[in-house]
Amino acid sequence: MLILHNANILESTDVPERSQAIAIQDGKVIAVGKNADVLALADRKTQILDMHAKTIMPGLTDSHLHLQHLGRSLSMVDCETDDIQECYERLRTRASKTPPGKWIMGHGWNQNQWTQGFDAIDLLHKVSTQHPIYLSAKSLHAAWVNQRALELAGITRDTPDPQDGVIGRNADGQPNGLLFEYAMRLMNDFIPAYTGQTLVDNLHETQQELWKVGITAVHDFDGPECFAALQQLDEQRKLRLRILKSIPLLLLDAAIQTGLRSGFGSDFLRIGPVKLFADGALGTQTAAMLEPYANNPENAGMLMLSQAEIVHYGKIAIQNGLSLAIHAIGDRANREVINAYSEIRNLDHRYPFPGLHHRIEHVQVLAHEDIKRLAQNNIIASMQPIHLVSDMDMADDLWGARSRYAYAFNSLLQQGTRLIFGSDAPVESFNPFWGIYAALARSKLDQPGSSSWYPQEKISLWETLAAYTLNPAIVAHWDDKIGSISAGKWADLIVLPVDPFDIQPQEFIDLLPLATMVAGDWVWKDGEF
Repeated sequence: MLILHNANILESTDVPERSQAIAIQDGKVIAVGKNADVLALADRKTQILDMHAKTIMPGLTDSHLHLQHLGRSLSMVDCETDDIQECYERLRTRASKTPPGKWIMGHGWNQNQWTQGFDAIDLLHKVSTQHPIYLSAKSLHAAWVNQRALELAGITRDTPDPQDGVIGRNADGQPNGLLFEYAMRLMNDFIPAYTGQTLVDNLHETQQELWKVGITAVHDFDGPECFAALQQLDEQRKLRLRILKSIPLLLLDAAIQTGLRSGFGSDFLRIGPVKLFADGALGTQTAAMLEPYANNPENAGMLMLSQAEIVHYGKIAIQNGLSLAIHAIGDRANREVINAYSEIRNLDHRYPFPGLHHRIEHVQVLAHEDIKRLAQNNIIASMQPIHLVSDMDMADDLWGARSRYAYAFNSLLQQGTRLIFGSDAPVESFNPFWGIYAALARSKLDQPGSSSWYPQEKISLWETLAAYTLNPAIVAHWDDKIGSISAGKWADLIVLPVDPFDIQPQEFIDLLPLATMVAGDWVWKDGEF
């Protein structure tokens, strides 16, 4: 038995009272309460640890990230820069150390931040003609490749745009090195494989980086290779993150034939929702809008799934016990998804799997009249506060007044919508304390204390922490095991140097845990307490 005492314990976001001590045995909490009451459980073999008034709270959940992409991004060239020349120099440095013919992989570019302009092919031609280069955009909805990569993939002026994708082209029709949405898949057979033991080892290392920022559970939205690698780690008892694993739409039939259902799995790895895409992204101007973008009256984005198509796939999923998670950024995409969910909810009584938690991923901008409809149709809003920090200026430029209901946390909460928060890493940083700051302050990380972007959409710390702890557990049907600190649940918790309710929003930017515990084991400690 392990007893942590003299602590400031935040048991749950729905129990504001604080406790002083916690007893842990066989990976689970067996008691939490006053020092004297918990210490009375100790015997000669009990390890007792004085926490010296440190704060203990439930481990945090990232409700939307891409584990495989995150792991890979940690070894890629970092192209998330404010200056295109900095990106260029980093690529050139990597090219100088890479044998000719080997791929150079990078991530994070955002041409909207580069005031010098963006000449896709020519810039990468200057980096190297001997290496194929593939750079994923910060949004993960576009790729930037050089001429050598295009040649290897056989992409020419005669290559047609794939369904739901666009090959960027110059005025003469020649590919310009940009691949949008499903056009990125044209490179899949040519970029280096990231599977097998390499992927397993990388994911094992990635979970350690997540522990350092207090994350003990994630909802992952990568593909089957990631799922296979996670299963291997779980079998080897090396997986120490609670993972809810989504199913890509392309594998829906296979999942049904295998008999998979949402919630099926082990203590660490469970089946989650079926993932669908209703539109693209803000940065690439492929998010589907009710009205055109402010800078382009000819463009209202890309709608990838209509209401009828979503209902079609939804019927198949729910009658087989699978919930839905649908990517929707623009106000048109969100409306199509809400309309579809409204139809699907009317079918719940026909099927033997009631209580499925259907979600919208991102919910970045809504028409005012749609705000109330998520709660009305019991739709979970899976959102990423850190996105607003990066997107606020771009949203104002491209959406104008429509940004009033972008990242509308408070408006949704006031209608009774359940919020769950994540990062979309590696699109954004996976540091949840930056996300907490964004939800509380709605201002830029590098300008703490500056004016808030639509401050009426700020929410409280209690509401924010709920979206990182108990709410994701409820959505995953895991709230009997994680999401709060109470007897019978797994001892998944973090230790903070301060009480989060005693600090200002800007102080969350530099806040990190002193330790992280999963199933009663310290998986991360920054020195001794």
